[in-house]
Amino acid sequence: QVELEESGGGSVQTGGSLRLSCAVSGVSISSLCIGWFRQAPGKEREGVARIDRSGTTTIADSMKARFTVSRDNDKNALDLQMQTLNPEDSAMYYCAAKFGFGCDFYANAFSAWGQGTQVTVSS
Repeated sequence: QVELEESGGGSVQTGGSLRLSCAVSGVSISSLCIGWFRQAPGKEREGVARIDRSGTTTIADSMKARFTVSRDNDKNALDLQMQTLNPEDSAMYYCAAKFGFGCDFYANAFSAWGQGTQVTVSS
């Protein structure tokens, strides 16, 4: 079966950086629409970044200047480099994959999810 496992979360101060990784097993990452979502207490789940099957990347507008997403085909993993973090970035970050056609930030269309990794940014 397809499994996703996130790692790299932690606690940092404002202005710090973190690199998250999503290890995928059971399917080639290059065959997926795969991305990152996050959810903070009291807020809706939001899309952070994604890569489609062609390798095209998309970063949410509010994070484009600070976040970078990349696909490591050799390791079959998806990475998210986050820089200049602020408290508003504090959330549980999830890796998710969508099968079939289309690639967007509609979370309900993603059928495989990781357990999540916590990111906490303090002032």
